[in-house]
Amino acid sequence: MELRHLRYFIAVAEELNFSRAAERLHMAQPPLSQQIKALEDEIEVLLFDRTKRPLHLTWAGQVFLEETRLVLAQVDNSVKAAKRANRGEIGHLIVGFNSSMANCLLPDILQVYCARFPKVELTWRELATSLQLQALRDRHLDVGFFHLMSSMVQESDLCSVIIWEETLIVALPENHRLANEIKVSLQELAEESFILPSRQFAPGLSEQIEHLCQQFGFSPNVIQEGTMMLTILGLVAGNVGIALLPANAQNVQRKGVIYKSIAESMPTVPMAAVWRADDNSPILREFLEVTRAIAKTDR
Repeated sequence: MELRHLRYFIAVAEELNFSRAAERLHMAQPPLSQQIKALEDEIEVLLFDRTKRPLHLTWAGQVFLEETRLVLAQVDNSVKAAKRANRGEIGHLIVGFNSSMANCLLPDILQVYCARFPKVELTWRELATSLQLQALRDRHLDVGFFHLMSSMVQESDLCSVIIWEETLIVALPENHRLANEIKVSLQELAEESFILPSRQFAPGLSEQIEHLCQQFGFSPNVIQEGTMMLTILGLVAGNVGIALLPANAQNVQRKGVIYKSIAESMPTVPMAAVWRADDNSPILREFLEVTRAIAKTDR
């Protein structure tokens, strides 16, 4: 039995006339009659009472009509769902991110993407870079956002695109000796105690900060690492030390902390979207398109 046989049956059942049904189906009447007879033979049920004029459905034919309408409606819905899935409009996406992403692009991406694709279920997971990488490879994450590491260039199983670049700033306790300076020279920080983002949680950012300090002739005296930006800022506010952070940290107003620009010209810290190279999901494709558009607008 083919779907066309069901459509033939519905046309005849609704017209109760083989000639009109054939005209509606743009086919000749004899082949239509043959197809209906073949359908009845296949299911071993008489669907039409041909002894009456006009043509009548048998009781079995009436039941079959209701069911075939449901079947075809479900087929149509399935086709529509497949097309929507192909356009990335339905499904599920799991997104990893870090504190920096939450402080800059994430809110705008959320608003735009959820308005455009309301039927896609999004799951958000704040994870360390190492955990995001592992989750991507284990297929527990579809896309991750974190500061790009130099080693990522060699990861052939993953794709990445830089979506945001920003400079570093200094977070100081409000009573710090440099609190009244408009800008702070990095060389003035050589003897300071540093609170750095955790090497395990944000290796890309830690790598950038340590490399930058070395360019200015010193290695930072790291007395504490923090996994979350709020944790780092809390320690700064408590006068434990100072921190070098991406400029987006200024979006977090923390009592006891002041932010200062760095006097020297600073290299930028890249934020990247990372996904599996073999993932051709339309949902991921559309999510990345929205991300790129938001990033381009906010630059």
